[in-house]
Amino acid sequence: MVAAGWVDGGEAGLLGAAALLGYLVGALGGQAVALRLGVPRTLDLGMALIVVALTACAWNGGFWWLMGWRTLAGVAGGFLMALAGPATQASVPAARRGTAGGVVIGGVGVGIALGAAAVPLLLTLGVPATWLGLAGMTAVLWGFAHPRWPDMALAPRGAPAEPLPPGRHLVVLTHGLHGAGMVPPMVYLADLAARGRGLGVEFGAAVWLLFGIGGVLGSVLSGRAVDRIGGLPALLLWLAAQALALALALPTPPWLMGPAAIVSGFAAVGVTAVMLSVTRAIAPAPAAASRLWVRCTAAFAVVQTVVGFALAGVFAWTGESHAAVFGTGLAFSLAALGCAALLAQRGAG
Repeated sequence: MVAAGWVDGGEAGLLGAAALLGYLVGALGGQAVALRLGVPRTLDLGMALIVVALTACAWNGGFWWLMGWRTLAGVAGGFLMALAGPATQASVPAARRGTAGGVVIGGVGVGIALGAAAVPLLLTLGVPATWLGLAGMTAVLWGFAHPRWPDMALAPRGAPAEPLPPGRHLVVLTHGLHGAGMVPPMVYLADLAARGRGLGVEFGAAVWLLFGIGGVLGSVLSGRAVDRIGGLPALLLWLAAQALALALALPTPPWLMGPAAIVSGFAAVGVTAVMLSVTRAIAPAPAAASRLWVRCTAAFAVVQTVVGFALAGVFAWTGESHAAVFGTGLAFSLAALGCAALLAQRGAG
């Protein structure tokens, strides 16, 4: 949209931050909505909102119009993330929870890859056609997922809550720092390739394809790693990959953009899949695990929202310096790795 003149670079960053703000609202409110509608219907509501939001973005109604619909899309994404993972893990045997979590979170990578593959073709028809095409693809995926939605029982309001484990604060902090570190790749990576490295809009879209492929690999492999070596060792490995991804985006050689995109997706989606399993491992009761996962998701959203708006300011203030943005993300990623190491040392307890 920057190249088409719909928004400038700073406004594009604010649109990304607005989606994160909506994600926070959806993550915090998802269970309350599910208590009224049930988990499957709430997941359907999330998909419907995404289709509507993408369709609305096909009209260039100005910055605030786009911000409103991007925020609504974020709310819908929060519903999906807060409910789909815990419901799936509650429905499978303990020995397969890592793999199941990886498959569910892997849908994020699949969606990114499919969108990135389609965007270059759709862009030849114009920005409005691109948004409408993405809305249509989402509707098709919704039709596929609808009969396969998982379900789980939710504790009614006022019911005694299952106690959370002592290591909960460090788990939430780790996930929040992970989210902060992933803001630069998720918001600025395509722009870094297209404008920062001068590779063009087409390669910027290809970066998202590579990101999505990395996400699929990261989620599938992380699920298997969790089932074989445990959640905390897998978490250390995937956060180390995240730090590597941010480091690869700092040098100037354009050929590093491909590896940076793959490793970014590998870490972004994989860490989330691992953390889903970690929350279930340290809080075995389904209700407690669901509450802990919601806290992690909310922390992720809060931190990404704050950091997203802050980095938009940094990006504008530094004359659109990608190095400043990705350097900050690397610092957050290393902090997350340190927290995970402490968590592993304590055994989450």
